[in-house]
Amino acid sequence: MKCNLEAQLSSTKGGMAIIASVLLLFLALPGGGGLWPLLGVAVVPFLFAILKGSRRQALFLTLLFGVAHFLVQLYWIVFVIGHYGGLPLYLSIPALLLLCVYLTLYLLLFTLIVRGSVAHFSPFVSVWLIPAIWVSGDYLRSFVLSGFPWMDLGYGLIDVSLLAQSADIWGHSGLSFLIILVNAAVTLLLLAGREKKQLRNMVLPVLSLLAFVSLYSLWRMNGLEDELSETDSLNVGIVQGNIDQGQKWNPSLQGATVATYLEQSRFLMDTAERPDLLLWPETALPFYPQGHPLLLPIARFLQEQQVMLLTGSPWYDEESLEKGTLQLYNASLLFDSQGAIVKRTAKSHLVPFGEYVPYKKYLPFIAPLVEGVGDFIPGEVADPPSCKNAKIGVLICFESIFPDISRKWVKTGANLLVNITNDAWYGKSSAPHQTLAMTRMRAIETRRSIVRSANTGFSAFIDPLGRMGDISPLFEKWQAGKKAALMEEQTLFVRGGFAFPQLCLILSVIVSIVLVGKRRTYKEKSIL
Repeated sequence: MKCNLEAQLSSTKGGMAIIASVLLLFLALPGGGGLWPLLGVAVVPFLFAILKGSRRQALFLTLLFGVAHFLVQLYWIVFVIGHYGGLPLYLSIPALLLLCVYLTLYLLLFTLIVRGSVAHFSPFVSVWLIPAIWVSGDYLRSFVLSGFPWMDLGYGLIDVSLLAQSADIWGHSGLSFLIILVNAAVTLLLLAGREKKQLRNMVLPVLSLLAFVSLYSLWRMNGLEDELSETDSLNVGIVQGNIDQGQKWNPSLQGATVATYLEQSRFLMDTAERPDLLLWPETALPFYPQGHPLLLPIARFLQEQQVMLLTGSPWYDEESLEKGTLQLYNASLLFDSQGAIVKRTAKSHLVPFGEYVPYKKYLPFIAPLVEGVGDFIPGEVADPPSCKNAKIGVLICFESIFPDISRKWVKTGANLLVNITNDAWYGKSSAPHQTLAMTRMRAIETRRSIVRSANTGFSAFIDPLGRMGDISPLFEKWQAGKKAALMEEQTLFVRGGFAFPQLCLILSVIVSIVLVGKRRTYKEKSIL
């Protein structure tokens, strides 16, 4: 009776700890409260809960935490697949739950390895292993089954310049490492009691790393301010058309859509900082442009104003059409000042179940979900489009949440990044705030200006320090022009720092092997 009571009490405390961590993370991260100081303790209740109870209790609490945390971050998916995918609530809600359970699998693995690490290694070693194991899970989540690295904890520091500027060394994963490191130190101190030696061994190295990161960030900020005042720039104009997603693909409204973008663009041409390049959002041209009559007013405008245009559009490969194997692309098109298409890129990381069906041969029943969009072919990151002295890396839609795509554009020579997107899918949810935070982190990692044009917002000018200049409201027509700095340096992140989460994964694998060996040795000794 007493044992059952203690178990129930322990489960109740564990459940309250999980609720506390989920709530604190929601309040701390972009799209929630944005109260970033809470990140220093937000994961402590979760870590304490999984380390105090039995393994079965720890795994149950991890499942509870993971599903609840991802539900809070990704609730808007029900709106996307329900409203635009046509899936009824009785299917869209289970689909979201299934995604959350899948994402939680990485946390379950984290819990198993962390419990073994804390049991077999000293607190000084464990405090560094815990964040490495966490980052490993984030990294695996970023590419397994096409990858979905949405709102890793490091993005919560995007407005903390004294820490965030270090992302040009080790990426946003390094910031996630810092956050979990602090939480791990607090948790292990609570578990260790008041022993002074444990306090000194854990706290001083953690504080030293935080001090180094802060001093480095301060040094980089001061140096980059001078560089930005001297570097070349390009005048860019953003147009946010705020075209209703439900009407966007209506053939009878395509002319009105083009007229809207041309009218707003004309307004920009009469401003003091006359754009050299106009930027329209993803699929701003809601038709296949080959031979389409609506290209004529666009060409006339570009010729009159002597300006270039980069815009999103669907595209089909004419050779594949002739062969009877139609290939479709979610593309960006660069028009020169004569109205001719001089460069085309295509989205390289497609949205699974939105732009293509992964494992289509094995999942034929899901194919109807993408019938309204098309089954697209991925493009490649190579040979960036050019406008005057700018070489442009094009991030289409959620490509901005993948650090490696931005890095590859910079490696190919891009000195400016643009993000064209159609965030109308998300509605008035937390998702636009989250995508903006992730896009800003790409600017810091690569030290490139990012110009973001979204159909319904947020559109913004982001400098190489991740700071925003002009930013649009949500779901309103908006246009603005500004100089975008063109930096040429390749950061440590671009050259090799992107491997930081890979190193964490290698370390986690080694630790796992050691733990398995220790467990086997223990069993052999027990038998003897």
